[in-house]
Amino acid sequence: MDISEAIRKRKSIRAYQEKEVEREIITRILDTARFSPSGANSQPWQVAVVTGETKEQIAGALVAAFRSGKAEDRDYDYYPQKWQDPFKKRRIACGALLYDTLGIERKDREARLQQWEANYRGFGAPAMLFFFLDPSLAIGSYMDSGMFIQSVMLAAMDEGLSSCPQAALSGYASIVKDILGYPDDTILLCGMALGYEENEALVNSYRTPREDVETFTTFFN
Repeated sequence: MDISEAIRKRKSIRAYQEKEVEREIITRILDTARFSPSGANSQPWQVAVVTGETKEQIAGALVAAFRSGKAEDRDYDYYPQKWQDPFKKRRIACGALLYDTLGIERKDREARLQQWEANYRGFGAPAMLFFFLDPSLAIGSYMDSGMFIQSVMLAAMDEGLSSCPQAALSGYASIVKDILGYPDDTILLCGMALGYEENEALVNSYRTPREDVETFTTFFN
């Protein structure tokens, strides 16, 4: 699989096989991703690879917080406070495509809650990755980390693995940091589900659309 094919074929997977991912494989993925670019070669990313009992502990705590109605305590605003078009339309369409694929009606609040709750379990993936930044760093390191995270996902594909980058896993940042022993002021950027795709799962059967190049590009001569 060449680079262009990998980028086009990558998609967010929301159902995984129970098959474990060996530590050696994850190490190889990160060993490739570490060559991602960063400003002044700062290499700001910190990664926590969570499996087994620790993963279950985090997932259980996040689900409990969600179900109790606990307010989120993100370390930064991932989404805008007020959505505007065309971004609002794309967001609505994205959610509608998920629920339509699963046959979940808008009025079925419990089914929607259960599907959202799956985020906090990493969609059943055997491994969850959490990406952190040192609090002394600035916005440029968020950009650097984004490039690193994309590299992780593409390197995972090369190993036959699937992934799903998740803002939801950073929603209760204090819970994750407390369980993993990270300082309170460490910035939790996001999480990622990592594992082998459950190919027959209905939730993995759809693809979100992408805008044409002409929509977001202006050429200047």
